[in-house]
Amino acid sequence: MRENGQRKTIVLKGIGVSPGIATGKAYVLDYAIANVPYYQLRDDAHAWEEIARFEKALRDSRRQLTAIKKELSAREGVEPLFIIDVHIMMLRDKKLIYNTINNIKEKRINAEWAMKLTIERYREIFEKIEDEYLKARFSDVEYVGQRILRNLIGKDQIRISDVGDAAIIISRDLSPADTVQMKMENILGFATDIGGKTSHTAIVARSIGIPAVVGLERVTREIRSNDTVIVDGCDGFIIINPEPDVLKRYEEKKRHYEILEEDLLRDAKLPAVTVDHHRIEIGANIEFVEEIPSAIMHGADGIGLYRTEFLYINKEQLPTEEEHFSNYKHVIEGQGIQWSTIRTFDLGGDKFISDPKLAKEMNPVMGLRAIRFCLHEVELFKVQLRAILRASAYGKTRILFPMISALEEIRHVKKIFNEVKEDLLRHHIPVGRDIELGIMIEVPSAVVIADSLAKEVDFFSIGTNDLIQYTLAIDRVNERVTYLYDPLHPAILRLIKMVVEAAHRAGIRVAMCGEMAGEPAYTLILLGFGLDELSMNPLAIPRVKKIVREATLEESKALLDSVLTFDTAEEIEQHVRDYMISRFPEDFSG
Repeated sequence: MRENGQRKTIVLKGIGVSPGIATGKAYVLDYAIANVPYYQLRDDAHAWEEIARFEKALRDSRRQLTAIKKELSAREGVEPLFIIDVHIMMLRDKKLIYNTINNIKEKRINAEWAMKLTIERYREIFEKIEDEYLKARFSDVEYVGQRILRNLIGKDQIRISDVGDAAIIISRDLSPADTVQMKMENILGFATDIGGKTSHTAIVARSIGIPAVVGLERVTREIRSNDTVIVDGCDGFIIINPEPDVLKRYEEKKRHYEILEEDLLRDAKLPAVTVDHHRIEIGANIEFVEEIPSAIMHGADGIGLYRTEFLYINKEQLPTEEEHFSNYKHVIEGQGIQWSTIRTFDLGGDKFISDPKLAKEMNPVMGLRAIRFCLHEVELFKVQLRAILRASAYGKTRILFPMISALEEIRHVKKIFNEVKEDLLRHHIPVGRDIELGIMIEVPSAVVIADSLAKEVDFFSIGTNDLIQYTLAIDRVNERVTYLYDPLHPAILRLIKMVVEAAHRAGIRVAMCGEMAGEPAYTLILLGFGLDELSMNPLAIPRVKKIVREATLEESKALLDSVLTFDTAEEIEQHVRDYMISRFPEDFSG
């Protein structure tokens, strides 16, 4: 920390969720309501008045979000985001409404405080969820709750359009609707106290190319409006009131990044073929239909992983077959996409917030989740399978089943799949002819019996996020043990090798769709394993493809062989880092 005139230079480290460099004046947005009013109600008549106020705030909130969506839809170059539809649906959520009204009636408290208690109850529920993607969904609940509170209190809703252009937004958190408006208003970038790589806001920021850093914890306390700020979305840094030499250095870094990105995007659609003519397919991991144009622009050959969990989260009721079908059809028939891999939902009973019929005592990591839940709730599973099968008539489709840990599970899954398919054909409903069935390899037991599992399916997809978590016995969202989460741990590398060898002996393909696949530093190691496909965040694709095109399969195998002789992850990481910096100095500056 150094003095710079009257203000100190402060450097904060967070999570870079959308790459790029932005420099400009800060604009601090404060959505949170610091002092929520509290008072006791005298009688039932006053309680009903508070309930009426709450219901009016709900209607006002829905009207405001509908107007925002309409405005975004009318702007050229801005696709309407169905995430806004989700927020509108949350305003109709039976549990949210019931809990708040019940707080008013039972506790005899005003609507604002009742709403605050409901938000806190949701916070407690989401904090118990281990899955990083699902845990990040609380930000949507909080955003909707704050909008209701502002309408109850009579405060104006904050809009990005009020900020003006050429600013860097600083806030505790932002909604996806806020983020997409940044593109329209020429906002340079943003930084937030909370959030992660899987939050909706981060996903939207990546899709529209705004540099962003989240998870900074105290950026709103350290920064003031009109402070000069550098947002480094590549390395996850925020520099407040930088000195002139730092500003100059970052301007150079920004120019270098933009030139490199321009070169990468220009060549992004070239195939990922090594110098010695080995091709690897590159897919994109997506969660929303709106991400497909970005995936194509960044060079994806196909959709390597379409997560379907979002269809179930924060819904007033379970999604219908038609809702499923509509989403999958949009993905499968996307122009420029050669294939689409639809993963059946990876959820557990405790992760359904809105449906009271589903069990709530499940352990989100080791319990009744993913395929176990599907086999427990077969009718629910069949609805999704019917929709995927119907959508498969519109393009090349692969179906991926998560968290398979035993041979009996995949055989049971295939039996249900065939029943659903036969029923559709019996009713003359068209389905795709070349559907491929695959399983996620993400638990150690699946690795050990990979040779048996390979006889039952058309492909494997290695989910490194959970495979690392389960193998090393760590909770990857527990900050006390995250230092142990290491993709280059010798045990993980040996497990990947076992999976690839078992699959290829059986004549089936192997993909990798975990975060490890999109890390350019690991690209040669993964090539050396002989993986057939890598699927990743679309923004990572151009750089990974560039490395593949400049490498050889022979050198990749040699690097892997040398890596497998080391005993510790630290030794492996140092060796790989040194090699990649030496081999690709432009991409790995150190």
